[in-house]
Amino acid sequence: MKKNNYKLSLLFNIAIFVFTVFASFAMFAGIKFMSGQDLPLQLTKIQMFKFFTVDSNMFIGIVALIFAMEDIKVLSGKKEEISFKLYILKLMATTSVGLTFVVVFTYLGPFSEYGILRMLMNSNLFFHLITPVLSIVTFVFFEKTNKIRFKHSLFGLIPMLMYAIFYIINVFIHVEEGIISMEYDFYGFIQQGLWTTFIVVPVMLLITYLISLGLWKFNKIKS
Repeated sequence: MKKNNYKLSLLFNIAIFVFTVFASFAMFAGIKFMSGQDLPLQLTKIQMFKFFTVDSNMFIGIVALIFAMEDIKVLSGKKEEISFKLYILKLMATTSVGLTFVVVFTYLGPFSEYGILRMLMNSNLFFHLITPVLSIVTFVFFEKTNKIRFKHSLFGLIPMLMYAIFYIINVFIHVEEGIISMEYDFYGFIQQGLWTTFIVVPVMLLITYLISLGLWKFNKIKS
């Protein structure tokens, strides 16, 4: 990776980390800096971590901080390059926030009663839009590497798969007389019945993998 890219990677990763800390604190504390209305997919304190949106953003925030620290080591001459494992973590985290971005703009925004604009209020402005876009741009343009192979794109599935297991179990144990409460199926994926699990999960895995594959493909294209 070129020295200029390390510098840009450092700047973008610091921005991602700062935005994540700010948005996480604001949601945790219930701070509404754009609207006083009750907004979708926003809960305070520990409850906010039940959303993949929050978890994926926390993941990218932590990885971005570690990546920034490694960028500094390379730029100062203490290291020659970023480790393979960190690139894999960055692919996984970027895929996760990329999935958040895609789901919001293709499903939650257009098909919910709230609309896309209300999905981009307060902390979700960062979680749903700014941080995913910055993360994708950073990984694709400023963190190019030949270490990641085609087979490694499968690693991008891991966070979503882990979350899917939690989500499905949480829904199944709270079914009452065949009714699935939106309190537990908060993304509305299984409102048509438990049988839709066998459609939703494969589709989400496919979308996630395509995002991971796309990130790998664009990352390896030379500047």
